[in-house]
Amino acid sequence: MINYHGKTFRPVSNTENGETSADTTFYYKQEGNVLTSEYSGGKIVTGHLIGLVDVQGNIDMRYHQLNDEGVLMTGICRSVPERLPDGRIRLHENWEWTSGDLSKGRSIIEEIQG
Repeated sequence: MINYHGKTFRPVSNTENGETSADTTFYYKQEGNVLTSEYSGGKIVTGHLIGLVDVQGNIDMRYHQLNDEGVLMTGICRSVPERLPDGRIRLHENWEWTSGDLSKGRSIIEEIQG
């Protein structure tokens, strides 16, 4: 199992219906297979996620965030890890809003070295 504890991620791509951007920073914490994160930046005033990590490092998560228009948004996401040649982690994400227009999207976030 990949341990995401203490890792920081930033989006490198997102579909148009998403709210995260290269200005959004995710701070991951993990205890056992339980993952949590606080995130903010860009259109996101504040956000939180909670997820479960499986033995391959895949993450099944739920998230909620407040955007810069004062709207509370919620969603679900499935992230699949990829190890980059330099050892960092890239997460390929398929997500779906459970509020708003209920649309689906894809994003990629990458670990940033601290």
